[in-house]
Amino acid sequence: MAEQNDPAMAEVVALLESEPANAPAAVPGPDIPALREQLAILVSTGKCKEAIGVNLAHDQVKRSDDKDVMKHYKRYETYVGAKTTETLIEAFFDNQSTQPGCKNKRRRRSAE
Repeated sequence: MAEQNDPAMAEVVALLESEPANAPAAVPGPDIPALREQLAILVSTGKCKEAIGVNLAHDQVKRSDDKDVMKHYKRYETYVGAKTTETLIEAFFDNQSTQPGCKNKRRRRSAE
C-alpha cells in the first residue's frame, strides 16, 4: 500500500499511461511477385527438383496461386538453409582440423 502513496511511483505510472503503447507496426505481407521470380530463377537453373522436390516449368510458376508460391518458396528457403548450414559445418571442421596442435588432422589422400 505504501507504493500507491509514493509520488515517484505515481509519476512513473502517469508517464507509462501517457506514452503510446509499443505495439508492433503492421507487417506487410510477402512480396509474391518477387517470390515467384525467385522460383522462376530456380526453374531456370534446373535445380528445382533437387531444391523443392517438384519439377516445375516456367508456365506453372506463372500460373501458380499465391498459396502454392508460398509453399514452394518455403521449401526453397529450407533447402538453402540446410545447404548453408552444411557448408558452415564442413568449413568449421576443415578449419579446426588444420589448426596447430589438432590431434585429429585430416589426411589428404595421395593421388597414387
